[in-house]
Amino acid sequence: MKEPMLTKGRVLIVDDERLNVAIVADSLASSGYEVLTAFNGEEGLRAAHDSSPDVILLDVVMPGINGFTVCRKLKEDDATRHIPVVMLTALTDRDSRHEGLEAGAIDFLNKPVDMIELNIRLRNVIELKEYHDHLKTYNEKLEKIVEQRTLELRNSFTDTIYRLTLMAEHKDLGTASHIKRTSHYTSLLARLLGLSEKETDIIFHASPMHDIGKIGIPDEILQNPGKLTPEQFEIMKQHTTMGGSVLCGSNSEYLKSAKRFALYHHENWDGTGYPYGLKGEEIPLEGRIMLIIDRYDALRSARPYKPSLDHKTTMSMLLEVGGRSAPSHFDPMVLDTFKEHHRQFAEIFEEHGDTDTEACIEEDLL
Repeated sequence: MKEPMLTKGRVLIVDDERLNVAIVADSLASSGYEVLTAFNGEEGLRAAHDSSPDVILLDVVMPGINGFTVCRKLKEDDATRHIPVVMLTALTDRDSRHEGLEAGAIDFLNKPVDMIELNIRLRNVIELKEYHDHLKTYNEKLEKIVEQRTLELRNSFTDTIYRLTLMAEHKDLGTASHIKRTSHYTSLLARLLGLSEKETDIIFHASPMHDIGKIGIPDEILQNPGKLTPEQFEIMKQHTTMGGSVLCGSNSEYLKSAKRFALYHHENWDGTGYPYGLKGEEIPLEGRIMLIIDRYDALRSARPYKPSLDHKTTMSMLLEVGGRSAPSHFDPMVLDTFKEHHRQFAEIFEEHGDTDTEACIEEDLL
């Protein structure tokens, strides 16, 4: 089989003067170029789009749309903007050259064309385009590699955080399901409150770390089936500041958000919470979101000191004036949003009901 002839490049000539086109085309073909031709601006635009030449030789003065307009249209089209344009012109005034440069031309050649000069210009322009194409391809490959590595790193990061958080939950006799529910509760509430997709994603991954400070609380307090003494409760409250300390100092947006979840999720809107007794909007949004989420899930879940409650009972207890979770504890905007969409939170609890984490380990061993 005869191998195809290699060319120096593909050149599109756009000129309404057919004799000039024939002369230039013959000369370039004999020099090893593949030559395409068009005889007005519209034909040139179509040919450039369909054939993707390496360079376009474009006449300025043509009937219909002139070369300046053709050049601008080429540069406005994503499919042709990268093709270098060399303008062929008998115009020698500076204004015409400035207009051509503003339209996107890379070079000019005077008519009648000097073929030696044209070959040198074409060689330089095509070499420049080849370098540009190589750089573009390399950057695209590099972007894909970086994107894949970033995804792998992000997945590794979130998996590590999940396992650290699970360790804190195990100390408190919690479950993996509680962690999953927390992510879904908080991201749903964030979306309903109008947070951006990026902010919602950060909250999804950061919120399960709100109780990570419980790692530092003694087991006899965490797992106490009865009511805590005042002294024990004071120790229990320290899980907020312990969590904030563990998560402090990171440049990660996820860990910065997690710190706010850990430190402020027991602060009440009316200033009666802990550890700092903050009030109203002094409390970061993460704390205001987690307060109602944490209390809802705690009431729904079985604990050593209490049975699980159904959704209706839980809502009554959250909204009971004078109760442990009085409405005055919650940001009014957060509370109204939660109340309006309360069935969606119930669906999350039902979909991600408590499971035995040991079952996951046993499954891996089978």
